[in-house]
This record gives sequence, C-alpha cells and structure tokens, in this order.
Amino acid sequence: MHLIVGLGNPGDKYSNTRHNVGFMVIDEIIKNLQTTSVNKSNFKALVYKAGDNIYAKPQTYMNLSGDSVVVIKKYFDVETSRVIVIHDDLDLPLGTVKFKIGGGHGGHNGLKSIDSHIGKEYVRVRIGIGKPENKEDVANYVLSDFSKEQFYHLKGIISKCIEAIGALKTTPLDIVQSKYMIKL
Repeated sequence: MHLIVGLGNPGDKYSNTRHNVGFMVIDEIIKNLQTTSVNKSNFKALVYKAGDNIYAKPQTYMNLSGDSVVVIKKYFDVETSRVIVIHDDLDLPLGTVKFKIGGGHGGHNGLKSIDSHIGKEYVRVRIGIGKPENKEDVANYVLSDFSKEQFYHLKGIISKCIEAIGALKTTPLDIVQSKYMIKL
C-alpha cells in the first residue's frame, strides 16, 4: 500500500495557486480512478482509497500538513518509505519535476511539518513553480494563481507526474528519476 499525499491549502480561493499544485495532481489522479471516500474526522483530510492505494489532500492548511499525514499513515499502517508527497518547489524553475527521498525542507513549511511527524525518508515529487523577483514576496507568490499560460503548460507537467507516481509504486527511484525527471 502507498499513501500519496498532495500538498495544498483548502478552499476555493487557493485552488489555482502555486502552493496547491499537489492538490491539482491528486485531483487529476482520482478523476480517472474508482475511489471510495474514507471519512474520519481525525484525518483532517480528504482521503480516497483506490485499490491498495490511499490518496490524501490534507485540509489543515500547508503549515500543519504533518498533523494529517501522520494520522492517515498510522491508520492504514503505511511504511514511511511508501509515502509519496507531491509539492511545489520554489527552488526549481516552473515546470521542472524532480524526485528524491529525504533531504531538507528548503523552507517549505508543509514538508517541515511532515518531517517533524514521520521523519524524512519518504518520496518527494518536487514540482517547480519558479521564484518571485523579490525574495521578500515569497508568501504572496506561492499563494498567487498561475497565469493562464502557466496553467496550460502545467497540465502536461501534471500528466507526466501522474505517470511517474504510478511508476514509483513498483520501480526503483533512480530509474523513475532518469525516466520522468523534467528539467527546464
């Protein structure tokens, strides 16, 4: 069993923001699956089960994502190595996709929260959103919407991420990295 978590913030006002790219990937994955909704109030998440995989969108807001992930992970008894977290990454150019296990959180509060609850040895699908011109503007940047052009480009990136996530369930990380990494 794998737990696939897309990071983002709940609510319509955040739905098309850069910080919600993880939610966008989960939404696209489950759109084409027969899922069962798993409703437990302590999950603090929208949780869907399809086959032997669990898909989650924490509803705790980004900074508290770990509060949700740890409860879901324990409930379904998922090993940390079988947790896949999809998130935005300021340090990668828009559209770049990279994969890794462990490492630092790079200032990403969602990852920081998850690391503090389950450790760092989970798979990360890092989707580049680029950086703002002014470093002091990071919060506004990640909470702003993609432009129409960026959003159009992002749809292809999301499709590639979905293929990679499918491969991550059965294929060693180094092979997924070489086959699915998108570098711009």
